[in-house]
Amino acid sequence: MSAIRLLLVDDQSLFREALRSLLSLQSDLEIVAEAENGERAVALTRVHRPDVVLLDLRMPVLGGVEATRRIAQLVPATRVIVLTTFDEDEEIFDALRAGAVGYLLKACSAEKLCESIRAAAKGTSVLEPSVAAKVMAELDRLTAREGKPMTHTLADPLSSRELDVLRRLAAGGSNKEIGAELGITEGTVKNHMTHVLGKLGVLDRTQAALRAREMGLI
Repeated sequence: MSAIRLLLVDDQSLFREALRSLLSLQSDLEIVAEAENGERAVALTRVHRPDVVLLDLRMPVLGGVEATRRIAQLVPATRVIVLTTFDEDEEIFDALRAGAVGYLLKACSAEKLCESIRAAAKGTSVLEPSVAAKVMAELDRLTAREGKPMTHTLADPLSSRELDVLRRLAAGGSNKEIGAELGITEGTVKNHMTHVLGKLGVLDRTQAALRAREMGLI
């Protein structure tokens, strides 16, 4: 199995060095390039076409949100995870709207980061729990403002176990964390997630959480 190819983007060289040292310990992760600003990140994405880009939001020359937007347009197969010190609402939604599939705080654990990279490479969205909560709160606010109906019926309803998994997913839990809470294996969680995505008609975890909240399922 080929390694997941990474592009590291941060204007702080010491942080990039620490990140490189950490990720280099993982046999299935390969760092193909590093960039110190968003403009350079876009250029290197064009050249290397990495599987995953770890990208800071606040950088000189070109900020993370615009860099994410350009990367998503240039190489749609590349998955962008925002890795930042901040979790302000406006930046969260701007980054997700621009095409980021994940939003993690730099204070997250090494295990969480590596797990998130692997999930993103497989097409799964990853959100810090605090960020997931804010996304749900924003959807609630928009729903209330627009007066959308909150309950819908699925042609193929979710089982009680699938709802359990979905609720924990919406709270930002990883497959491993969800499995531990429910007393089931990580593989079983993945199977439930596959069914949930299919029934909701969405492609990833973030879309599933948003769609479920919109439908009044969680």
